[in-house]
Amino acid sequence: MPDKSDARNQEMPQGDMFSVIPIEVTVSVGKARPMIRDLLALGENAILPLDTRVEDPVELFVGGRLIARGELEELEGEDAGQLGVRLTEIIKQGGSF
Repeated sequence: MPDKSDARNQEMPQGDMFSVIPIEVTVSVGKARPMIRDLLALGENAILPLDTRVEDPVELFVGGRLIARGELEELEGEDAGQLGVRLTEIIKQGGSF
């Protein structure tokens, strides 16, 4: 009896097959460079200052590679209170994927 999943894979064009695989995108909002003694002294409710401001662009990475920049936004509606990123720049890559 033939496996139905094999038939589905044969019918699905190559590009579509990869389009359904989830990928992790890391959003970098900034960096901190405290002295180790200051980091060890941090406790609950301490604030670690970053090198960016709230309105500064954030960077999006896939596999350690910068792919885009954007602005943080608070979502509305069903997702109110959740953060999102509005893309403002797509980084052109030297080669194709």
